[in-house]
Amino acid sequence: MKSYNDLGIDGKLDKERIAHLFKLGIVASLLALSADMILGWGIADETLTGLDQYFSRYLTVSDARIVWSAVLGMIGITVETLCYFGLHRLIASRSEKLAHAYRAGLIGMIAFGPFTHVMCCASIYHLNALNRIDPACAADGTVKFILCFLLPVTVIFFPFFITAAVIQFKAFIKNETPYPKWCCIFSILSGLPVVLLIKLIGNYPVVYAISTGWISIGSLIAFSGLLINMKKADM
Repeated sequence: MKSYNDLGIDGKLDKERIAHLFKLGIVASLLALSADMILGWGIADETLTGLDQYFSRYLTVSDARIVWSAVLGMIGITVETLCYFGLHRLIASRSEKLAHAYRAGLIGMIAFGPFTHVMCCASIYHLNALNRIDPACAADGTVKFILCFLLPVTVIFFPFFITAAVIQFKAFIKNETPYPKWCCIFSILSGLPVVLLIKLIGNYPVVYAISTGWISIGSLIAFSGLLINMKKADM
């Protein structure tokens, strides 16, 4: 069933508006990715073990970088998620049921995604502040901070994130979008295998920086792929 809100005067989807959202989504994804890379740029101290080694790559992140990452991430993630409503229009043109579920996922992502990113930045700030006071307690103190503040919002965010990703995949596979089925590969989750491959390169700043932004990489792949293949969509 086609929703009149998503159709033009001639009864067809507004391709130009959807393409505009995808283009804006690419820009927003790059902005969000830059925020992640600013925060994640560093190398782990391989002489350490456990949590001390994991957190060591963040000890060189300045307070200014943390603030810039938080601000750019809030803007980029918010706009990036809003641009997925271009895909919502496509799903709504074929299935109102899937579109409602997809929209619920997006709304949760908008509400909690930027907040989750900011709490990640706050955790790194907390780590560095403790490290300046007492390096021996920095890792344990940061874990407690994460459990109290970052973990709760992340637990709320991820069900919405997974819902949107699963509904998007389901919509493509069931031909509930104007795109061919194989376009299901252009998913927000597509950044995960990319990052897993990149991590095989080793302990380098660029590797950690890129791996921090796997969600934004997924969005970049999704928006780019859907925009490039729009001519193949039956709209």
